Amino acid sequence: MVPILFDSNLKSLPLLHRGKVRDIYAVGEDHMLIVTTDRLSAFDVILPTAIPGKGAILTQVANFWFKHFADLIPNQVSTISLAEAIPDTAERTLVEGRAIVVKKLKALPIEAIVRGYIIGSGWKDYQANGAICGIRLPTGLQLAEQLPEAIYTPSSKAAVGEHDENIDYAATVKLLGTDLAQQIKDISLTLYTQAAQYALPRGIIIADTKFEFGVDSKNRLTLIDEALTPDSSRFWLADAYQAGTSPQSFDKQYVRDYLETLDWNKTAPGPELPDEVVKNTAAKYSEAYERLTKK
Repeated sequence: MVPILFDSNLKSLPLLHRGKVRDIYAVGEDHMLIVTTDRLSAFDVILPTAIPGKGAILTQVANFWFKHFADLIPNQVSTISLAEAIPDTAERTLVEGRAIVVKKLKALPIEAIVRGYIIGSGWKDYQANGAICGIRLPTGLQLAEQLPEAIYTPSSKAAVGEHDENIDYAATVKLLGTDLAQQIKDISLTLYTQAAQYALPRGIIIADTKFEFGVDSKNRLTLIDEALTPDSSRFWLADAYQAGTSPQSFDKQYVRDYLETLDWNKTAPGPELPDEVVKNTAAKYSEAYERLTKK
């Protein structure tokens, strides 16, 4: 049985922030330790049931993509080892495999979402007005259909327990300035397109994803948080994909689909997950990791 980590409680480092999934600690003045727990959030609510091994898988998948795209964009990963950040062996063991030391950067206040297929809130918006985030789309699209080309549909970042809000590109220009907003849009579309091309022959359709970015002291754009994981993306089983139906997924859409069957108003506290849902979700995360990394 994989040990579950719902909350990390490191004594040797000051806790800066506890997010929906990640706990962040200070490592000196210029670095941070990000611990990816086994918590799962759905509809922006942290569920009371953890998914065994999920945090370690998310960490390894994100690290894989950071390395894969290292020549395309700088990322948050530091050269400081976990052993340097947490010298105490017993405490380090608690978070080994699910923690990384990162550079301390100024996080930007948007989530950069790229959609290659129409599903989720995008599908609802399209049904209502034929557009997503102000981007007009062809008429007659089916649920889960591939879009003619990937589209950039940013959202504002919400506090824990609140819902992110879709915004249009013009709103990001107001928040970030023209140059930075354009950089984020361009690199997000490039990262998504290249990742989708990489994943498809490995049996995974990356339907959509979200990126987060920061800037360093020289205002250089840097990829932060996580990248192209089953938590930040929709991963679909390519062999079973068919437009017009809700695809089989490797991500937490499986949990969302279960939650939609409940009488729950999508506000905290969230419901407990049954053992079968937990087991199946853990298996889906593992399979996504194995397909992408061949490990």
